[in-house]
Amino acid sequence: MEVLTFGESMVLFNPELNGPLRYVHNFNKALAGAESNVAIALARLGHEVGWFSKLGNDEFGRYIQNTIRGEGVDVSRARFTSEANTGLLFKERFSGENPNVYYYRKDSAASKLTIEDLDLEYIKSAKIIHITGITPALSESMRNVVFEVLKVAKENGVTISFDPNIRLKLWTLEKAKTVLLEIAKMADIIFPGQEEGEMLLGTSDEKEIADKFMEMGCKTVVVKLGAEGCYVVDKESGVYVEGFKVKTVDTVGAGDGFAAGFLSGILKNLSLKECGQLGNGVGAMATLVQGDMEGYPYLDQLMAFMGKKKVVDR
Repeated sequence: MEVLTFGESMVLFNPELNGPLRYVHNFNKALAGAESNVAIALARLGHEVGWFSKLGNDEFGRYIQNTIRGEGVDVSRARFTSEANTGLLFKERFSGENPNVYYYRKDSAASKLTIEDLDLEYIKSAKIIHITGITPALSESMRNVVFEVLKVAKENGVTISFDPNIRLKLWTLEKAKTVLLEIAKMADIIFPGQEEGEMLLGTSDEKEIADKFMEMGCKTVVVKLGAEGCYVVDKESGVYVEGFKVKTVDTVGAGDGFAAGFLSGILKNLSLKECGQLGNGVGAMATLVQGDMEGYPYLDQLMAFMGKKKVVDR
């Protein structure tokens, strides 16, 4: 297994019309979840990826399992429970703005995942473990799982990738800051955005963000700069990588796609700049269509988008 990740995936209901949900009657069903987004994006790029969670023993849980497995991701360690339901998510759209998000995930099946549910040998077998800041926000049980996985990864030389992914609808900034900075100190690769840098470190300056995370022990810091691209730093160098100019349809899932593209470059032993280019490419393509993961490209599509492969249209 090249990359292993875990966390809550939910069934997303996307409104067919813009406007307040009280006036919307029809929705399209889809998949939502930061960690499964990363797993699917990496699988489409040709990597061996695993994802696990706890799902409700219901039709929505089976839909999530089947959808992620259908994208080529190993879901053999996903658990099912009849004691809680699979989480749901509704979006509310207004023209020209990011969508509002309504979660129905309190006491969901995923929040019931425990250390006893873990397959430690499976975790030890991965090259990279990818964790987001959403998972420890779900419950005390999930926080315990996160830190157990981090401990096992550290003890067995597994690279730890961390996207802070702050969700203030799930916990307070004070609580988030304490937990996420503790995780950051254990991470090898970290993917903060400028807004997250402001919340966690008190600065939105990309160089200051990178310096502070490097001081904590991170080996590679990747500061996401939105449409402008990214700023990437390791012990030897720092580099700005320009983003791709696209006409954005939906920004949700772009950060997860970026992380997947960057990790793909890491697995291929590419330079920091090349890793950043792959991240920027996947992130940009994610915004071209509506949906969280629908826009993630396969490798040949990504190469064509980046101008590294000639396309024959007809």
